Amino acid sequence: MAIKILIIDDDPDIRDVLKLTLSEEKYEILEACDGEEALKIIHENQPDLILLDYKIPKVDGREVCRRIKKDLLLRHLPIIMVTGKGDINDKVVGMDAGADDYVVKPFEPKELMARIRMILRHTERDLEANPLTRLPGNVSILKELSRRLESKSLFAICYLDLDKFKSYNDKYGFEHGDEVIRETARLLIRSTKEFGNPDDFIGHIGGDDFVIVTTLDKADLLCQKVIINFEEMSPSFYNETDRKKGFILAKDRKGKEQKIPLLSVSIGIVTNEHRKITHVAQIGEIGAELKSYAKSLQRSNYVKDQRKVKYK
Repeated sequence: MAIKILIIDDDPDIRDVLKLTLSEEKYEILEACDGEEALKIIHENQPDLILLDYKIPKVDGREVCRRIKKDLLLRHLPIIMVTGKGDINDKVVGMDAGADDYVVKPFEPKELMARIRMILRHTERDLEANPLTRLPGNVSILKELSRRLESKSLFAICYLDLDKFKSYNDKYGFEHGDEVIRETARLLIRSTKEFGNPDDFIGHIGGDDFVIVTTLDKADLLCQKVIINFEEMSPSFYNETDRKKGFILAKDRKGKEQKIPLLSVSIGIVTNEHRKITHVAQIGEIGAELKSYAKSLQRSNYVKDQRKVKYK
């Protein structure tokens, strides 16, 4: 898959020069002429690197940079700020806003390419994350679970996944499916910020599977809020016809057409409140069992230990 680079500059001549320079490496090039257009493209296309002019219309480069670095799903996206010759203040403000590097116009093409390659290498090395959501991936999840076990403190590990996601993907396509995954990640981040602890951990296991590591006193309310918010959000992923019907038509493994309900979320909560847990694999096994039971129930549910709490 080609590396995507977004060029944000209101000068078409500069964009053309950058495109010509980058074409040597066969990067996929995206373009935006102002800050508003840039933010829209970033959320829809998830570029791998941004070349950002400091002085652009509507939303300036500093604000674009600030918004990207504030978003947990985008904060690891590398940004090279492009400034005018001698604009020292622009460089300082850009770096303060979160830019990873800067180049000065007029730039030397070979130097720019070297900087891009260097930042992409560093990003790949430093970022062990799911490429779709930018949330920590399996290596980080295992480290976090091991840390919680070693601390000997009480914990709650919430395993989440989406029900009927495959049927949704089959009908609406992978691009819409990816958007569901990203929006679910954002929902988990918002909910955990509001109802969890400052040091709670959110990870993306892969596909439509996520994990939240929190404490016993926060787990129930957090899962309840995730479920309520997801149930409110779920219909927005469908066209008006399917939304009104409350289901989509899809074929099962035998080729028989079935009515498939709208997307919902199932959560299994593993705790060490009533049993001793000694290794990470044990957490995964209990979580899979609880989540499987939650999925057998109607609509969105969470199951903690052997107790069922049903969304109403």
